[in-house]
Amino acid sequence: MDDFEQLNVIKADFKASGKVLAAIGDETRQHIIMVLIAAGCEGVRVGEITAQTHLSRPAVSHHLKILKDAGIVLVYKVAAMNYYYLDLSSWIKNLKMLTVNIENMLLKQSSKGGQ
Repeated sequence: MDDFEQLNVIKADFKASGKVLAAIGDETRQHIIMVLIAAGCEGVRVGEITAQTHLSRPAVSHHLKILKDAGIVLVYKVAAMNYYYLDLSSWIKNLKMLTVNIENMLLKQSSKGGQ
C-alpha cells in the first residue's frame, strides 16, 4: 500500500472513530467510563454512578446519553431499573485499528528517513 492509500485508510479510521474520540475526550465521561469498567458486565445504575462521581443525576444521564450515542455504552432493563455497561464490540476495535494504522505509517516514514 502506498502512502496515499495508507493516509486514506487512516482518514477512514478517524471517521469511524470520530464519535468515540469526542465522547472519551471529556474528563467527566472518562470518570464515568472508569466506574463502568469497575462495575464489569453486571452494569451499574445511574444512582450508583452519581454516588461515585459526585455528579447530579441529570448530569450523569446527559453524559451516558453521549456515551450511548457514540456506541460506547449499552443499557439493559430489569423491571423498571436501567443498568449501564460498556459495549466492547466495535468501538475498541476501531480505536485499535486507528492507532495501529497510524503507528504503521509512522514506522514506514521513519524507515524511509522521514521522506
